[in-house]
Amino acid sequence: GGGRATLLRQPEAVAIDEALMGPLGFSVDQLMELAGLSVACAVAEAYPREECPRVLAVCGPGNNGGDGLVCARHLHHFGYRVALCYPKPTDRPLFRGLVMQCESLAIPFITTEDLVGGSPLSGSWDVVVDAVFGFSFRGTPRAPFDAVLARLAAAGAGGEGSRPFVASVDVPSGWDVEEGPPTAPNGLQPDMLVSLTAPKLCAKGFAGRFHYLGGRFVPPQIKEEYGLELPEYPGTAQCVRLS
Repeated sequence: GGGRATLLRQPEAVAIDEALMGPLGFSVDQLMELAGLSVACAVAEAYPREECPRVLAVCGPGNNGGDGLVCARHLHHFGYRVALCYPKPTDRPLFRGLVMQCESLAIPFITTEDLVGGSPLSGSWDVVVDAVFGFSFRGTPRAPFDAVLARLAAAGAGGEGSRPFVASVDVPSGWDVEEGPPTAPNGLQPDMLVSLTAPKLCAKGFAGRFHYLGGRFVPPQIKEEYGLELPEYPGTAQCVRLS
């Protein structure tokens, strides 16, 4: 394991994002690019291309899904064989642009029906990037995401060392950002969690092999205001392993 890191509650996570995009001068595009890049770097470190070349990124309708689209593009440039599943594309210029960038690389998009009703994910993918829901998720997922999450949970339930390895972006999808895994059985238990900016409180319920932190852009005043204890990033790395 690496350094310790402060765990954030939902209101703090929201407030930090708002501060970064307000008085601190970041755009949402920039934060998403850096977040997605750090997830791709962490995935590449935990699951080397030689051992795990086939990656499916499953992207939800919000900013967590945008992080997944960015991550998929970088993993393609890192030499992985990447595909995307994006059930409910967000009709905003930022998201349309991210999709166009992936299409320009000939990254295939698979349909929700193929994801949910096709052959088991274990035969097709080494790693599945879970970028469905992030820290603003509350409650119970609606269609088609209920079926999508059930498929991801089944993929992640194969036990340690069984493929595909599920790597969750910031918050395992379907988890409460503070309470952690859903009380219902068969919730998602990813092999990897890549926390962004700082880990969320739900990370206490994470039992997988790889916990990384990404988002190497937090200015000192945010650290001071929220009392954030964050580990040092090594060298030029975009991510750092927590445990």
